[in-house]
Amino acid sequence: MKLNGIDIDSSLKEMETILACENDLSPALRSMIGVLILLVKLLSHRMGLNSHNSSKPPSSDPNRFKSTRKRSGKKPGGQKGHPGTTLTQIEEPDEVELICIDRRSLPKGRYEDIGVERRQVFDIEICRHVIEYQAQILVDEHGKTIVAPFPAGVNKAVQYGNTLKAHAVYMSQYQLLPYQRIQEYFSEQLHIPLSQGSLFNFNKEAFERLADFSAITKDKLARAERLHADETGINVEGKRRWLHCASNASWTDFFAHEKRGCEAMNVQGILPRFTGVLCHDHWKPYYRYTGCSHALCNAHHLRELTCAHEQDKQAWASKMKTLLEGINHAVHDANGLLDKDKAKHYRSRYRRLLKQAEIECPAPAQSQHQGKRGRVKRSKSRNLLERLIHYEDDVLRFMENPGVPFTNNQGESDIRMTKVQQKISGCFRSMEGAEIFCRVRGYLSTCRKQGVKSSRAMEMLFEGKLPDFAK
Repeated sequence: MKLNGIDIDSSLKEMETILACENDLSPALRSMIGVLILLVKLLSHRMGLNSHNSSKPPSSDPNRFKSTRKRSGKKPGGQKGHPGTTLTQIEEPDEVELICIDRRSLPKGRYEDIGVERRQVFDIEICRHVIEYQAQILVDEHGKTIVAPFPAGVNKAVQYGNTLKAHAVYMSQYQLLPYQRIQEYFSEQLHIPLSQGSLFNFNKEAFERLADFSAITKDKLARAERLHADETGINVEGKRRWLHCASNASWTDFFAHEKRGCEAMNVQGILPRFTGVLCHDHWKPYYRYTGCSHALCNAHHLRELTCAHEQDKQAWASKMKTLLEGINHAVHDANGLLDKDKAKHYRSRYRRLLKQAEIECPAPAQSQHQGKRGRVKRSKSRNLLERLIHYEDDVLRFMENPGVPFTNNQGESDIRMTKVQQKISGCFRSMEGAEIFCRVRGYLSTCRKQGVKSSRAMEMLFEGKLPDFAK
């Protein structure tokens, strides 16, 4: 590989050749130089990892290249036939202000009023809205006091309304604003004092109101034909915890737990009941769920194959990457399903290429085994090759099942905003806060998939209603 124009591999090979010719070096010095060469290899390989050949995010790429689009020849802006989003006048404005002509400024004569020219200004008004309920009090002839009943939910002399609560939770859990900034917004823009404790209580109330919806979501996902699963680390009180995601195109469920494996997924309660096709990134605990079929994320395979080709100089990896991309294009052109002859043709090519790869990247000899237990350590390229061989059906399931995608992008996309939350807030202060985020965020994600706006979804929640799709 090359770094700053220097071919690291060639330089190291040249150095090893020179060392082999040096016969007067002491064993200690030779060993030390060998260790240094090994460290250079490890560090250079690590520096060569990026978003194209590993699971590192694009934001970590130094001086990352941004591909430029080819010129289309079209003028900037909306094209002909495009509906656009230009403001249009409405029939019933909230306020009408009539502007009259000062007739004193006109020349003498007779003028007839023939109408008006309309212009509208769209603006917003940010203000608080306080409703005071005054319950009538009567006293009968015996001195007994009778007070008119207040509306349901009006229990205190002063309290926050449901619309305010919904707006605060929306800003916290969907817009991911920290508590202090939400507090400043309510104080400066709306002149409403709001403590961070109250904000937490609003979020907790939303969590409790969503208990039934959470159960509905888990049941829908457990009975779905396809499911995407992924997990990511989260910081809770400075400790490593895990957020699990199970989702499809219509439903999303997030779940926070101390563990990453099956113990957490069993508590989440979806995968143990699932019998469809589970799309994931080949993390081994997913394979413990044998009641379903599995489909592997080929986006991961493409990145690993790129790494095997660039860093380990594996020629077969480049050919396999091209083949998988070609199969994906063929499936897309065939509207999601290849006919049996084409599928058989591609499977044969897949197997032939893996046989050639076995010669180029053989398994390590058993004599290299240093311990008494376990198997001989493999290189990353060899592990990838064995995965492609042993899990052929799961790698190619997208080719013959129209409901299976080429990648696990659905799951990764759903879980991505969790990383944004961690970048903004740094961590969750408690496990309870993480659980609140998971349930509310899963609800909002599901509502957006079902065509319900997030702000409206929060209003319905505090009104005690569930969206129609959840009934």
